[in-house]
Amino acid sequence: MLYDFNVEEAMTAAELKVVREYLGLTREWCAEYFDVALRQWNRYESSETPIPARIREGMEHIEAETAENVGRYVEALEDATDVVVQTYRVNADFWAKHPETTYSAQWHRAVIARVAQEVPGLTIEFYTPVIAAGNDS
Repeated sequence: MLYDFNVEEAMTAAELKVVREYLGLTREWCAEYFDVALRQWNRYESSETPIPARIREGMEHIEAETAENVGRYVEALEDATDVVVQTYRVNADFWAKHPETTYSAQWHRAVIARVAQEVPGLTIEFYTPVIAAGNDS
């Protein structure tokens, strides 16, 4: 197998795992997102296989998007008082509210955790989906 691996810019297994966890991403989500088998992802994180440049670059992209999202939240909330933000228990709720994203509810919770570090007094609650009432007629 050929890798697009550049030794000078190599990402270590430890860096990959630390960044993945910091971003609130699971190994399963990353494997699916980067279109590799979970077993292959595990090899990256255990130093058995060099991490391809496309994985490093992809993680850098996700990290940048995550920082942008944190920044947008913080900017929107910087002058607010008694702020309540919602996050999601499960992916289905997150994706129902944000169909444009491929990230997970766990990723969103990591974003909100970083926002909470920047916005004093922030209250975090879980999103509760509204269930439409049935028609009894």
